[in-house]
Amino acid sequence: MKNTLSFLMLLFMVAFTAQAQKKGKQYNIRTIAFYNLENLFDTINDTTINDEASPMMELKSNRSKVYWDKIDKLGSVIKQIGEDKANTSPALIGVSEVENLSVLEDLVKSKNLAKKGYGIIHYDSPDKRGIDVALLYQKRYFKPVHHEAFNPNIYRNGYKVYTRDQLLVSGYLDDELIHVIVNHWPSRSGGEAKSRPLREKAAYQNTKIIAQIREKEPNAKIITMGDFNDDPTNSSFKEVLKTKSDKSEVGDLDFYNPYEDLHRRGFNTLGYRDNINLFDMILISSPLLDKGKKDFSDYKMFKAMIFNKRFLTNRKGQFKGYPFRSFSYGGYTGGYSDHYPVYMYLIKEKQ
Repeated sequence: MKNTLSFLMLLFMVAFTAQAQKKGKQYNIRTIAFYNLENLFDTINDTTINDEASPMMELKSNRSKVYWDKIDKLGSVIKQIGEDKANTSPALIGVSEVENLSVLEDLVKSKNLAKKGYGIIHYDSPDKRGIDVALLYQKRYFKPVHHEAFNPNIYRNGYKVYTRDQLLVSGYLDDELIHVIVNHWPSRSGGEAKSRPLREKAAYQNTKIIAQIREKEPNAKIITMGDFNDDPTNSSFKEVLKTKSDKSEVGDLDFYNPYEDLHRRGFNTLGYRDNINLFDMILISSPLLDKGKKDFSDYKMFKAMIFNKRFLTNRKGQFKGYPFRSFSYGGYTGGYSDHYPVYMYLIKEKQ
């Protein structure tokens, strides 16, 4: 079923391109992506955070070799995301589970990405393990004009939950102002139901950031992306963010979630303890959605997908069929990440 759907999507893309060429139309194609990098920690003990609990620090030997192998593997994945249609790696890619700025600098300088000219926007978050979110951007396509980190200020039983910041970056994608929010919401530690209020509060923080953007720009093009630790149908999306999965139902102030339909069809971005989930998503505000008018005079979403190539999937053992993770039971597996990346194409007719 998944292979058939992928083939049909490919045919659709080819047909669209052919139709556009017949009409003499050409398009700019920009890839927007998100990738949980699964514990991208360096090999240096940071006494200010609990990085001893990271799989990298738990390794008994060959930490440096493992670190650089993981850097190269992640770079090879990022290089390929969207490359077949955009002819380059993502113009923008949000990332999570990174320890610090240094590991991101190593990533963008790695052999697969060094020539792409990626810039980095990163803040150290208050997460107890020291994991952060960040945005990487190709400088030739995106010019940031503002960025800030928002602490979601989540409390449980009167105690502050030290979780990841929500990163807002505003800038010009070519000549269009867009706003990107990068997220990594609280985990399901303790169970989905018990931890649910934490993610609902994280979603509420998203609504406040969105409202702040719209105070200055009512028709803002906003993208919110991340590892949300919730599926598209959970309350954080349907009741707090009030996301829509049907294009015809998306109002001016609504957010469209293309991953809800993929989730319904059985697609996933991770697997854990026999549960299959789609936690990694990219959502867009109404001005980025084409509602069947085929008006691409400014950037609109063309297609949203999961980058679940075969080489990223474990083919044997306990985790067969799951994303090919980097670490397991205190050792290095030689894999990539325990999450698949997600991505979408934004397209715009060339003038």
